[in-house]
Amino acid sequence: MAKLAFLGLGVMGAPMAGHLQKAGHHVTVYNRTVSKAEDWASAHGGAMAKTPREAAQDADFVMSCVGNDDDLRSVCLGDDGAFAGMRSGAVFVDHTTVSAAVTRELYAAANDSQVSFVDAPISGGQAGAENAALSIMCGGDEGAYNRALPIMEIYSKICRRLGDSGAGQMTKMCNQIAIAGLVQGLSEALHFADKAGLDGRAVVEVISQGAAGSWQMNNRFETMLDDKFDHGFATDWMRKDLGICLSTADETGASLPVTALVDQFYKDVQKMGGGRWDTSSLFKRLQAL
Repeated sequence: MAKLAFLGLGVMGAPMAGHLQKAGHHVTVYNRTVSKAEDWASAHGGAMAKTPREAAQDADFVMSCVGNDDDLRSVCLGDDGAFAGMRSGAVFVDHTTVSAAVTRELYAAANDSQVSFVDAPISGGQAGAENAALSIMCGGDEGAYNRALPIMEIYSKICRRLGDSGAGQMTKMCNQIAIAGLVQGLSEALHFADKAGLDGRAVVEVISQGAAGSWQMNNRFETMLDDKFDHGFATDWMRKDLGICLSTADETGASLPVTALVDQFYKDVQKMGGGRWDTSSLFKRLQAL
């Protein structure tokens, strides 16, 4: 069994680290809020550390799942950062959704520290993390990816390398672009059904079996109709991700008109006080118009 560190114990990271400990690996966790690390260690029987460097000491693999570019830099770099504690030849696997630019920056910094860096953003939401059914899209050196794959497979249903450093983050952007359009389309369909006097549940029962069917429809339509928006990925985080998509589109010359529009709709949701509502709250925005 491997010696692992896991940095970041949010709604995704905590269950992912739990799966690793349950699989028999020795897991040391770090979280900025120390009480979360203490609670995790108490519940799962693993160890906790007070700094990323301490958690990463002598680890074979260090996994991270934090908030944004700056959060990732803070757990990787500096005297207390993970890179300072990792042994030569160890692999750092980042599951955070961040910019490809910071990924490439940290890939270079990791190489300078004689460790490997794999960008491995995830999709599947809190339920996917809890059920070990995440989709993981990876970038980085093939050798490092192959060494880390058996670890990532513990909490994933699919894990693929898409290319060199940054390719995983670019693929995650594709994922978020697709989701934004799907959720808006589903929201409009349910809103239209309501205004037309139709039973939304009956409508979905029929259309979900045809070309309109999607994961979003199967997993979110009932909570949307029940006005419950505390399931899954928060609007605040989606806007962070879409901001990365739109900024990168400017750099690459890609045109994302629908994504830009849906981003503004999510901004409306935030103004409604829904920053912590899940992404299906686009429906609530329409119902409030």
